[in-house]
Amino acid sequence: MTICYIGIGSNLGDPAKKAQLAIKALQQLPQSQWVAVSALYCSKPMGPSDQPDYINAVAAIETTLTPLALLDQLQRIEQEKGRVRKAERWGPRTLDLDLILFGDQTIVNERLTVPHYGMKQREFVLYPLFEIAPQLTLPDGQSLANLVNNCPLNDLQVYCDN
Repeated sequence: MTICYIGIGSNLGDPAKKAQLAIKALQQLPQSQWVAVSALYCSKPMGPSDQPDYINAVAAIETTLTPLALLDQLQRIEQEKGRVRKAERWGPRTLDLDLILFGDQTIVNERLTVPHYGMKQREFVLYPLFEIAPQLTLPDGQSLANLVNNCPLNDLQVYCDN
């Protein structure tokens, strides 16, 4: 079994509910065991600022799926939850599931880059990941704790449904 970390993001169509539905779907992945999920966080959007704030979380699973088979499963879940892939990067979306880390592997191909290419600069990935894996070291040897210590919060906050 390989431990994997999956970023969860949504800012359309009741984002907190979409994130919770994604978590339930991740718990049912084939050839996989559920490990943990962070709290939900509220973050400002990357890219165009004329879109709603995001709800983000990071989940951990252990799996015997290959990286591309896991990616296929994540994209299936996105599609089932209403995701329509568009050419626009960083635009609004009903659900975004990103494979952040796949064990200690480094993967670069036409469909998948792991570790996720932007994870080291994204507070909405680093802080939730740190919540569930504070001792984590990335494949390049960098400690997650050091990355978090050098990453501004940028108004990231734990989501409270009040």
